[in-house]
Amino acid sequence: AFRSALTGLPPAPEVVDSFLTDVQARGVQAAVEKVVDAYLASPEFGERWGRHWLDLARFAESNGKDRNMAWHDAWRYRNWVIDALNRDLPFDQFVRDHLAGDLLPAADVAERNARLVATGYLALGPKAFEERKREVFVMDMIDVQIDVLGRSMLGLSIACARCHDHKFDPIPTRDYYALAGI
Repeated sequence: AFRSALTGLPPAPEVVDSFLTDVQARGVQAAVEKVVDAYLASPEFGERWGRHWLDLARFAESNGKDRNMAWHDAWRYRNWVIDALNRDLPFDQFVRDHLAGDLLPAADVAERNARLVATGYLALGPKAFEERKREVFVMDMIDVQIDVLGRSMLGLSIACARCHDHKFDPIPTRDYYALAGI
């Protein structure tokens, strides 16, 4: 049951047998801790739980609008998310890397590159490349970024404040455009 919940995969029969043997030898608590620690340390853990974040972050390997273009390096962001979960990256750092990874100091080139990849969170998403008015294209792109920020990190749909004060939450249009100005 633990493997299924933590990795999405059923346990192998030999793992079940080992667990039952461990329960008899060391007790239920110790056997459960050992098995849970092993599953949390497995690469499948990040793959299982990373997909939930990737859904929130509207991850796709193409833009999905009028002219559907492939994002050939989108896999880098997907792998960064999986790796961050497997490394147990603290959530506050996870958020900072997503929103400002390109501006944060880095210890070395590898960390700088990883933080740049994390900002793929802001770059991915639908874009209407056929839009002829540059200002509209830019504001639509910012709107997608504000929408994903609100939904994934705040649990709110705040993009509607682009046109009117939010009906159910205290998010006025002026706050939306203050955020868009960033």
